[in-house]
Amino acid sequence: MAAPETRPLSAERQLAADHDRALMARVARQDRIAYAELLNRHLRGAAITAYRILLNMADAEEVAQEAFLRVWQHAPRWQVDGAATFRTWLNRILVNLCIDRKRKPGMDALDDQPEPEDDKPGPYEHRLTGETEALIAAALAKLPERQRAALQLCFWEGESNIEAAAILGISVGALEALLVRAKRGLRDELAPLLGREAP
Repeated sequence: MAAPETRPLSAERQLAADHDRALMARVARQDRIAYAELLNRHLRGAAITAYRILLNMADAEEVAQEAFLRVWQHAPRWQVDGAATFRTWLNRILVNLCIDRKRKPGMDALDDQPEPEDDKPGPYEHRLTGETEALIAAALAKLPERQRAALQLCFWEGESNIEAAAILGISVGALEALLVRAKRGLRDELAPLLGREAP
């Protein structure tokens, strides 16, 4: 079977990737203005990505800040290999930090945590509008973290399967299996709520 090809970036994403590359070259020379611009461009999105994996905004904000600290520290060693964009590199750092955070001693496995009792919506929930989005968010919260990470990377971040697999440190086949299980889990969870039977 032939190896899958990487998906080309859209013109808009290519421009953004080129701008990020130029900023990273400056950050590697300890340019604080370029670093501040990278923060402005990506910190909010990084926090949302981390939240979708961790389901805790305070933890997500800490992870996003830690990820950008690593960007500053490791910028001189960052090499553009022709395939990985800054955003892909940042996503790899974020996902690894999220998974590490869940593995820290004293933190229960995600599946063992009780549903939160506080019905007050957090910052991410404010972004969701309409009943369908709320149902999807609740169903996503019930998925294991690696399945949520796979969905986040492939569907919200627009990473190719090859890029997402590299970020998660797994094969493309393993990523596709995660996506299949995640979609099945969402379908099984949502079908009764939407008055349909899961196929």
